[in-house]
Amino acid sequence: MERKSILNLIIIIMFSALIIGLCDLGLLQGAKFRRLSDSNCIRLISQAGSRGNILDRHGEIIVDNKISYDVMVLPQDLNHIDQALALISRILGVEVKVLKAAFKKNFISNSVPVTVATNIKLKEAISLGEFKTEQPSIIVTPKPLRHYPYGPLACHVVGYVNEIDRWRLTKLEDYGYKTKDIVGFGGVEEKYDYYLRQEEGGLSVEVNHRGKFMRVLGFEPPRNGKDVTLTLDLSIQKITEENLSGKKGSVILMDPLSGEILALANFPNFNPAIFVEQRSKLISGLFNDPDAPFLNRAIGSSYPLASVFKIVVASAGLELKKINLSTSFVCQGSIMVGARKFSCWDIHGSEDIFQAIAHSCDVFFYKTGLLIGAQNIHDYALKLGLSRNMGFELAGETSGFIPSPLWRKINKFQNWFNGDTANLSIGQGDCLVTPLQATNLLAVFANRGYLLSPYIVKAVGGLDFSVKKKRVMGVAFKKSTFEIIVQGLAKVVSDSEGTGNILSTLPVKVAGKTGTAQVSRGATHAWFVGFFPTDKPRYVICVFLENGGPGHAASLIAKQIIEAMNNQGLI
Repeated sequence: MERKSILNLIIIIMFSALIIGLCDLGLLQGAKFRRLSDSNCIRLISQAGSRGNILDRHGEIIVDNKISYDVMVLPQDLNHIDQALALISRILGVEVKVLKAAFKKNFISNSVPVTVATNIKLKEAISLGEFKTEQPSIIVTPKPLRHYPYGPLACHVVGYVNEIDRWRLTKLEDYGYKTKDIVGFGGVEEKYDYYLRQEEGGLSVEVNHRGKFMRVLGFEPPRNGKDVTLTLDLSIQKITEENLSGKKGSVILMDPLSGEILALANFPNFNPAIFVEQRSKLISGLFNDPDAPFLNRAIGSSYPLASVFKIVVASAGLELKKINLSTSFVCQGSIMVGARKFSCWDIHGSEDIFQAIAHSCDVFFYKTGLLIGAQNIHDYALKLGLSRNMGFELAGETSGFIPSPLWRKINKFQNWFNGDTANLSIGQGDCLVTPLQATNLLAVFANRGYLLSPYIVKAVGGLDFSVKKKRVMGVAFKKSTFEIIVQGLAKVVSDSEGTGNILSTLPVKVAGKTGTAQVSRGATHAWFVGFFPTDKPRYVICVFLENGGPGHAASLIAKQIIEAMNNQGLI
């Protein structure tokens, strides 16, 4: 009897626990499990929007999107998968085993469509659509892909797109980025990715407990990214790239009054389309190319400025009253500085400042630099925008470098000698400048006194994003200093013995300065930096050829570009 009572008590306790558990699940946690049930029966099928276009200053398309088509299979009814794949194989001409491998790789769950083929042709997409009734498990969906109508044109400005990497994902995850997102790498694509990127939309569908599709619950349309309008002029960009092609270097054209970049070209270049097409061998070859085709040489690499730097030395000499219009030095082909002989590239005889700039006489600037002193040269270079970052929008800008006696003492524990000053006076030694800095340097003289902030993005989504800053130099130069330098730069072209005389035959007057930079290995670097028309400058041009030979080579490229611009009515 006692044993029967104990058994009854155990049964009562068990049933009580069961009733309490059911009450807890049904009454207390019912809402929670209802939410879980709803989420289990609702699935989202995403649909991508289009990435924003990249346009030139006139609204011409530089980068847009083209519609691609992907083929997906609904995996709910596994009995019909083989039939569906066989049909897709017949129309696309792809082996069934390849499609099955894609199905296996991309399978997530029975309720999520599986992508088995990407980027098919429109004709193939239409053919598959004709079998929709016969094979409802096959879905052909449009997907926008980045499109580059001009191939590599302006590639260093626009950048390219690719699947997000781990480093970027860790940085951007909090901003809504996720694995397998397509994001920008380099150029405007990366810098303005947040604006360019699209927002996904798609279908909300209901499935049963077996994962089988039941009905469509709703549709959220995808949102396209914002368009980015650049300051580039597509016509000028084409001209610069055509004339730079095959030569390692950079060409820049800028508005000297606003700082708008009208053309920015680099060579070697690359075609961003290879990343869309996933041409892995070409991509690998580019990344391993010793000529660094991904390097934006205009902003990301600095070089000795050579004789173009003489503009800085001449300006400092005039401002500090170490030289004037009456000053002349005799060039006998060389000068002794201490025990070392410093040569000029020619024997010029007596040279004043106009002749020295026009003929690029090293001896004149050796002597002027020694009168000024290295620290003053350094300080005036900084006033003219050298040796500092300009805050340019694109990633990878380097600041260049102008040495000083103090820097030498602190960093190299070495004294500064007169020979170092002489070397610096003609833009050699540790003097390093980017092509964009050289462009901005000439703009100061073209606009007679404004150090600009160059920029390349004009608007985003129709809203003005331009920087449009005019930054006056810390110490304003005298008006006479600008006039003397500009006259000297004009004589570089107009003087029959000027180093840029090759440009004198152009229908538009050009002022500028050539440079031939000595380097430790290979041929010299070639520079030409100038502005035109001389009387009312509309353009500043910089041509830099890496290991391109003498400055004459850069002058020739500048002539061809200006000539083509004039022929097309762009001047």
